[in-house]
Amino acid sequence: MEAIRRIVSVKNHSVTVILPDDFTADEVEVIILPVQNDEYRIPQWQIDQVRERTETYLKNPKNVTDIDDFLKEIEDDL
Repeated sequence: MEAIRRIVSVKNHSVTVILPDDFTADEVEVIILPVQNDEYRIPQWQIDQVRERTETYLKNPKNVTDIDDFLKEIEDDL
């Protein structure tokens, strides 16, 4: 399942959400919440990076690092 999160402006009591070209669902669930705090906005660069990593994983799910190996690499670098 792919979730898309957008913060959009309300104009004349309506909103428009542009979906990515590869989004193929025929039905979606829409939840409208007011933005409460700008501090918790996810930066666009971070959203892009997560999408890129997800695409890379989906193309080759066997080419991933095991979490234990990953944590050992970090530990070794300290």
